[in-house]
Amino acid sequence: MSEKPSILIIYTGGTIGMITEPTTQALIPVDFREISSQLPELRKFDLNLETYTFDPPVDSSNATPDFWIKLAGVIQEQYLRHDGFVVLHGTDTMCYTASALSFMLENLNKPVVFTGSQLPIGVLRTDGKENLLTAIEIASEKRNGQPMVPEVTILFQNKLFRGNRTTKHNAEYFNAFVSENYPPLAEAGIRIHYNYGAIHYPVNERPLKVHRNLCDQVALLKLFPGIRRNVVHSVLSVPGIRGVVLETFGAGNAPTIPWFLQEIREAIEKGILVLNVTQCPAGSVDPGKYETSRLLHETGVINGRDLTTEAALTKLMFLFSQISDPHMLSHYLNKSISGEIST
Repeated sequence: MSEKPSILIIYTGGTIGMITEPTTQALIPVDFREISSQLPELRKFDLNLETYTFDPPVDSSNATPDFWIKLAGVIQEQYLRHDGFVVLHGTDTMCYTASALSFMLENLNKPVVFTGSQLPIGVLRTDGKENLLTAIEIASEKRNGQPMVPEVTILFQNKLFRGNRTTKHNAEYFNAFVSENYPPLAEAGIRIHYNYGAIHYPVNERPLKVHRNLCDQVALLKLFPGIRRNVVHSVLSVPGIRGVVLETFGAGNAPTIPWFLQEIREAIEKGILVLNVTQCPAGSVDPGKYETSRLLHETGVINGRDLTTEAALTKLMFLFSQISDPHMLSHYLNKSISGEIST
């Protein structure tokens, strides 16, 4: 590796690298090399910057587990050649991808910084320029010769969040992401202030192990007042389904209607794992705080604590591809693998 830090910019797609199609006026992705030519600031970095562009670029609404596996594969293949990675990605599903990668990249000891923008980088007033430049700076930063933030993170609007703690909450303004249950890892002003106590630093340096299998036999069931039995039943009866993330009210509450509890109980008896997370953007599932949560958890539902929905779904996909024993699955769902739940 050269003396200058080397950063690989991976353009997967997304608004940051889009242009307006003249006929339809719709935004379409292009090769990032065309976009980077508009950023002379990149040449001011005392870094070796390389780019990798997905061909074709992927709109983040089309992201799939296969896309995550391809991205993890690129990082695996380039891992020893670079000091850090900046992943340019559409905002709509960035939290899902960052969460998935946080589980798939075991023993990660280098920064993988996701960023993007709400406006294309070539547009006046774009947020993409500052996001990209700050992400590169963070990905290359070291302290005592070690990477400053050796995690999968999301950098947006001057704040760096742990990827698997982050949720998109705004489609209109530049502060698109929040991390309600975990503090920012860094905040960028005149200087970048790092929250060292919140950053995970590996105790033992081990070789990167990339898990390139995911199980997509999962589903999401969001409760709402008046939900019908046939809706609940249809989700829990999908052929081959192995796990369901159940988005409940408040601190993990759900209807106490007998048919609802029966549907959940029967699904669990058939071997379907049901993981309870709250619909609230902040807070945690607290079984037994109310009767409505106590009865639900007596059926065998697993407490998702303060997992985001994105982290819950991708963690299920990851664990199902690694573990078959249901007791071990329950154990690891209640254990933090990469900082996704509070301990």
